[in-house]
Amino acid sequence: MTEGDLGAVASIAARVHVAYPEDDAVFAERLTLYPDGCFILDSQSGPLGYMISHPWHLGQPPALNIMLGTLPAPASTYYLHDLALLPQARGLGAGPRIVTRLVQHASAQQHRNLSLVAVNNSSSFWRRQGFSPLQDQALADKLASYDAEACYMLRELNAA
Repeated sequence: MTEGDLGAVASIAARVHVAYPEDDAVFAERLTLYPDGCFILDSQSGPLGYMISHPWHLGQPPALNIMLGTLPAPASTYYLHDLALLPQARGLGAGPRIVTRLVQHASAQQHRNLSLVAVNNSSSFWRRQGFSPLQDQALADKLASYDAEACYMLRELNAA
């Protein structure tokens, strides 16, 4: 992903995550803070999806639509902030391929796990990718900015 892709990212987000809006500045900040974790799924007809990810604090998912300021060093998880695929990209294996790439990246960076907040009824997809839900009241309070169905999920990585 490059700065030139941010317009497409905002457009895809507006179509895929209607109930979870984020300001364009949030996408731009994530790209600036951790460009190695930001990807575009491109096609001949234009971008079909994106992934934004970065190191973060385990069990402390950022609230929806907030600026981070900085990334933690050291981080205790590799956080998948957002995966958005347009309908025409679904069923092509793009989701599992980007998860595989992120697992490789996080492992190479010596992260012990990946975490995310599943929304839009995506928990079953993330379970198929090896993630399991973590539930406690502190997490429920943090997820309130998403919705009542949001689920914090974790995937442990093999020690490198």
